[in-house]
Formats: sequence, C-alpha cells, structure tokens
Amino acid sequence: MIRDIQLRVLPQQAASDQSIRSSVAEEVALELRRIQGVRVLKRSIDARQRQIFVNLTVRVWIDEPVSEEAFPTIDYPNVEGRPQVIVVGAGPGGLFAALRLIELGLRPVILERGKDVHARKRDIARISREHSVDPESNYSFGEGGAGAYSDGKLYTRSKKRGSVEKILNVFCQHGAQTTILSDAHPHIGTDRLPRVIENMRNTILRCGGEVHFQTHMTDLLIEGDRVVGALAEVNGNENVNESENGNENLNVPVPTRVQVKEYLGPVILATGHSARDVYRMLAARNIEIEAKGIAVGVRLEHPSQLIDQIQYHNRQGRGRYLPAAEYSFVQQCQGRGVYSFCMCPGGFVVPAATGPEQVVVNGMSPSHRNGRWSNSGMVVEIRPEDVSALTASFPDDGSAAPEIEVLTMLGFQERLERLCWQQGGRRQTAPAQRMADFVNGRLSYDLPESSYAPGLISSPLHFWMPSFITSRLQEGFRAFGRKSHGFLTNEATVIGVETRTSSPVRILRDGETLHHVRLRGLYPCGEGAGYAGGIVSAAIDGERCAEACAADLSNI
Repeated sequence: MIRDIQLRVLPQQAASDQSIRSSVAEEVALELRRIQGVRVLKRSIDARQRQIFVNLTVRVWIDEPVSEEAFPTIDYPNVEGRPQVIVVGAGPGGLFAALRLIELGLRPVILERGKDVHARKRDIARISREHSVDPESNYSFGEGGAGAYSDGKLYTRSKKRGSVEKILNVFCQHGAQTTILSDAHPHIGTDRLPRVIENMRNTILRCGGEVHFQTHMTDLLIEGDRVVGALAEVNGNENVNESENGNENLNVPVPTRVQVKEYLGPVILATGHSARDVYRMLAARNIEIEAKGIAVGVRLEHPSQLIDQIQYHNRQGRGRYLPAAEYSFVQQCQGRGVYSFCMCPGGFVVPAATGPEQVVVNGMSPSHRNGRWSNSGMVVEIRPEDVSALTASFPDDGSAAPEIEVLTMLGFQERLERLCWQQGGRRQTAPAQRMADFVNGRLSYDLPESSYAPGLISSPLHFWMPSFITSRLQEGFRAFGRKSHGFLTNEATVIGVETRTSSPVRILRDGETLHHVRLRGLYPCGEGAGYAGGIVSAAIDGERCAEACAADLSNI
C-alpha cells in the first residue's frame, strides 16, 4: 500500500528519515517495521508562533518496497543533422530552451557573449580584488546567466505558464540535490549551481548541439518579415565545445582573430535583463519594444543571527534543527509598492556591475546558507510615468545621452548606477549607511562589518538618492520594523544600489505563437525579454519558446 500523509512535527522530528518514519508510524498507528520507505514530497516551516513546526507531506510505502524513482528523467536524443535553432544567451532561459529543442528533435546552437561558468568565476573574483569589471564576463554575463552566482533560488509563482515540477526534475537530472523537489522555497546554492550548469551544457553537446562562448550577438539577419539568423562578434578565443563518441572535450580554447560570423536559423533571444546593447540594437532596428516597470532600491544586510532571532522568536536563534531564517515584506508607501526581493539568508552581498562607471549590488547564498550575514533587496516599484520626475532629480554632469522614450527606464538605471559609482569613490566600493541612520536622515560615522568584499564607504544615501525612492524606503522600513520587532536597527546596513531586479523593457511578442509581433523567426525569451522574473520562470519561458519555434518550423 502507498499512502500520502500530512504531518505537523517539531523541527527535531523532521531532521532525519528515521525520526520521520517514527512520526509516520505514530500518525497512522502502524508498527514501524511495516513501513518500507518514506519520501518527503513537500516541506515547509511554520514560524508564525513561538513554537516552530515543520509541515510535511510524505509518501509512505507500507508492506511493499519503494516502487518509483525520486524523479523522472528525460532521454535526450541525438540531433546531429537536424534543423538548427540559434539560442542567444546561456542563462536559464537559453539552456532550457536548448534542452527542450533537443527533446523536440531540433539542434540548438547557443551563442554566449561571456565565458564558461568556471572561467567566469575568475573574472568575478577580479571585481572584488581589483575593482575591475569585464563587460563580457561578470555576475550577469556568462554561462548560467545572472542566476549562476546569485544563489540559485528556484521559488516561483509562475505555475500557470508551464510545469515547475519538470524544471526541477531537469535540474535534479543534472546534479541538483533532490531536496529542491520538496522544499517550499527551494534553492541550489551558488557553490553547487555551476556544476549543474556544466552538466546541462554537456548534455547539449553530447546530443549534437553547439555552445559558443565569447560570441557576442551584435545584430539580427532579417529577410522580409522573418529573422533567419544572427550576426555575432567572436572575441579573442572562442571556446567551441565539441563532443565525440560521448567524451566531452570541453573548454579547449581555439585561437582566432576577432571576427564577425553568421549563424543561420530562427533565433530564440534569451539575453538576460542586463543586455542593454541588445535593447539599443532592437530600438535602432525599429523592432517593437516598450518600457516596462522595474523596482529600484538598496541591499539591506543584517547579521544572520539577528534575523534568526526575530523570525524564530528565540534569543538563541535557529538552533540545531532549523535553516537560516528567511523573511518577506511588502508595504504600500505613497502609492507605490515597497518590498523585499531576492532574500539571501546566510549569504553575501556582491558587486553586480556589467560595465565601467557603475556600482550595482546583488545577493547570493551558498547551499548551506551558513554565512554570518543575511541580506535582501529592498526596492520601490517604479513605473514608466515616474521616470521623468526621477531623472530631473539627478545632477546634470553631461554624461547622460538622451534616450528614446522606450529606453527611458534603462537610462534611469544607468544614471543611478553611475551616481552610485561616483559616491563610492569611482571604484567598486559601495556607498552605505546604517539602517536606522538612513531612516532618520543621519550620516553614519562608522559602518558594521559587511560581507561585501570590495568594501563599503559611509555615505548619506538618504540625501543623494532620488527622494521618490528614499522617502518610500524610509516609510517601508518603519512599517517592517513595526511588524518585526528588532528589524529596524543600526546593526543593519543599507548598501547602494539595487537596480537590476528585472528588465527595463519588454520585447513585444504574439501571445499565441510567442514570436515577435512583426518578425517571425524571432522568439523573445525569459527575463531579458520581460516575460520572466527568476530562474524557474525563465526556464519555463525557454521551454515555451522552444515549443513555439518547433511548431513554426513544422509549418514552413
């Protein structure tokens, strides 16, 4: 007999399979020896009261052996010689589009402007060590996209667009821990995700696909009303990965001079939310895009012990059996939403600029989430109609070129990031302020220790950031402090600026076919196209674009 059972147990009872078995036996009044197997299907923590509970949904095998695998796997076919599809970008949208294309019998050719996930790590380290940002290899650009070194959070509300379960299963098939299948807020961890991404690449290569690194798409090839390919600049060494007889010869640099190449086929455009040159190219080409709302603010960093104490209502913190505590806040302030974003328990604040004269911050966590600090983005909703008033608040230093209307949100991001760079000493040093000082409009004469490796400099963010943002953040922080006693404190640090929460534009596409409204053969995809908001939603959108492309090819 197989039964699914709901359990509500203490954290120590949920800490091991044996104690879960014992809880199941007690719940259903069975002898323990009759339970042949238990699998946790769903796990969540209920921390609303002082006594913390863990809610479990478990599948129990009674008087029979376990009869199913932990997750289904996909048998990816060989697609050598099949029609090819160009996938621009190797983030979650691009990688899952490529894997789905293989399932559908099409050959993906991935063009990635950055480096492979391991080489990219060296360039990321250089940002903190040398305050030098490689515009093609950083926290946003490179294999794995922005999510590869930003925690690997897999929680999404986008359940109507596709199968979240399938996305998680594919991650597990490529090496992710199976706890992501059961956790209420699953994450892989920055330390583990690169290997999972590499395994996905190996699958693509083994099946006959191609992956080209340091290959920067600069234009689309258009014939009439159809995109027939992409033009790309191959920079320096192009890592063209090939797989022969199932043995991967990966990351072997093939020396080339800088050159422009054509890659022919329909194009899935999955460039991520920071590919500003792509947006400008599309606008110059009169390819329809529109400005969309974004959210902008700061990174807020607390000692993780303090967050544990607040969320678990215990001066001892989380103790032995609970994970690092998470939080989620939202408040309406002066007609705009103020909310926490991308919360990283036990994590780090990282420099996420993609070019010179920018300071941008983001957050990440390792898989164990055992760092000394916890952080989240604290951001204010901004709509396109707000930008003119916001832009007027910036000092005119002559650096900002006028943008066409659809790129005004992008231009606002750039101006704020440059202003932050100036306040940070024109390095990757980030301007920062103690939280209570920020709320009360006071300069912080010193700062707490921080996880932000390039370093912090005390700065009055409340003064130089646009008041549209700071006044709402101040109001929101007061509200969050009332909801969680101890949250509003000078032990916490406000770090500027968080601007890359989502794409500042949307590339218009047909709601049914998913190709661009005026160009067949172009499939704007994922977060960079304005249709996703995280790893899983981007992956789902990648699969949908692959399916739409396959349907289109079958009708040609």
